[in-house]
Amino acid sequence: MTALTLSTAAAPGLRADAIVIGVVKGADGPVVAPGAEAVDKAYDGRLAGVLETLGAAGAEGEVTKLPAPAGFKTPLVLAVGLGSEPEKDASYDAEALRRAAGVAARALAGCKKAAFALPLTDAADLGAVAEGVALGAYSFDAYKEQDKDAKAKKGKSPLAEATLLGGKPRDAAHKAALARAAAVTEELNRARDLINTPPNDLDPEAFAAVAQTAAKEHGIKVQILDEKALTKGGYGGILGVGAGSAAGPRLVKLSYTSSKAKKHLAFVGKGITYDSGGISLKPAGHNETMKCDMSGAAAVLAAVVAVARLGLDVNVTGWLALAENMPSGSATRPGDVLRMFSGKTVEVLNTDAEGRLVLADALWAASQEKPDAIVDVATLTGAMMLALGNRTFGIMANDDAFRSALHEAAEEVGEPAWPMPLPDHLRKGMDSPIADIANMGERMGGGLVAGLFLREFVGEGITWAHLDIAGPAFNEGGPFGYTPKGGTGTAVRTLVRLAELTAEGDLG
Repeated sequence: MTALTLSTAAAPGLRADAIVIGVVKGADGPVVAPGAEAVDKAYDGRLAGVLETLGAAGAEGEVTKLPAPAGFKTPLVLAVGLGSEPEKDASYDAEALRRAAGVAARALAGCKKAAFALPLTDAADLGAVAEGVALGAYSFDAYKEQDKDAKAKKGKSPLAEATLLGGKPRDAAHKAALARAAAVTEELNRARDLINTPPNDLDPEAFAAVAQTAAKEHGIKVQILDEKALTKGGYGGILGVGAGSAAGPRLVKLSYTSSKAKKHLAFVGKGITYDSGGISLKPAGHNETMKCDMSGAAAVLAAVVAVARLGLDVNVTGWLALAENMPSGSATRPGDVLRMFSGKTVEVLNTDAEGRLVLADALWAASQEKPDAIVDVATLTGAMMLALGNRTFGIMANDDAFRSALHEAAEEVGEPAWPMPLPDHLRKGMDSPIADIANMGERMGGGLVAGLFLREFVGEGITWAHLDIAGPAFNEGGPFGYTPKGGTGTAVRTLVRLAELTAEGDLG
């Protein structure tokens, strides 16, 4: 992780490998953003003109490098685009700051230290920049032994330290914002590491061990149900999905409690450590990234640990439904009927619709504690990707106000999301002639059908929401903003923000 520090030092005298400034698109060309006044002054107030000569326009994500002015102890100035200039007296958008900081941090790979002189009007801006730096500098190199040596020789290791200029080390709000950013991003990057880890090294048992270590480190109670305990408890969904694998399934329960808590949240994560589709085998070209099918469980683990590190006054229970979906002689077959933990029976029409089966058991387990709200997170359906693309996750819920609150929380922290309906008429498509419900329904609206299936396993009277993160959980394209290639850690910040709002009493 990149070390984050605050400094009120003057830019010219600061020793660093680079100083980062912001540039925006003005009506008549690029405009130097606030925070870079000292740098602009050293260019005799002509920095904007110099940047324009070099081709800079201030567009979001644009990077322009130029030698630092005379008298600076920093050899390089990196100007990063913030997008359109805000209206007069308007503050800079937090997400724009977050993305710009991430772009700059990635561009400065190989640097030991960089100073960030981006616009900071308050502690929230400082937190956004800190998050962007820590997330943008992320790199997963655990399996690149030869590349590690090459990177070391070329100086391409992640940015080691970032100093936020304008941040006051003795200001309580600034210190709190930095501490929050560090806790959330460190845990989010833990989720990214888990998602990127190959499935031969991260089966359900190994995932459970990681969760246990993290939980104990931060004072979180942990309970792990193995195959024997799952069989005794009647968790037919989790056992049915894991039946075809040599690696047995697990259900992990993480419990964070606060003596001052007035509310209890439950987070449930889909943790399919590898999804072959089972007997309903995925076609060629659809298997290669299926290590990411545990992204929901990774997000839940990261969120619960982050909540514990922040010491929020809310009780949070995390449920990680872990299994590997493989074809074999012992695998669940299309046509089999599973008896779920709730007692309901499910006819399995497609073994590649397995995420809803493990979630169903975990949702019912979470419901037994009667929390104030349950949120499940899952890379659940390709249909949601078709509907919303690769960068936006869908939100379904049995309560419109709660769905709206989650949507607002997601947008606030910079995670694109969109509220989706749960049309009751689609439920009939899951009627089964031999079981209580089938795990498949109408093809059209498949993402909504999956949400309706999950709703069947939420305890009566409990507020519930479902986040289908199939699109943004794993980035197969190039990096952008503070988002790397590979695992993204989507939904971690939304869950943490929900916990903060609940602790503050802002969710009723």
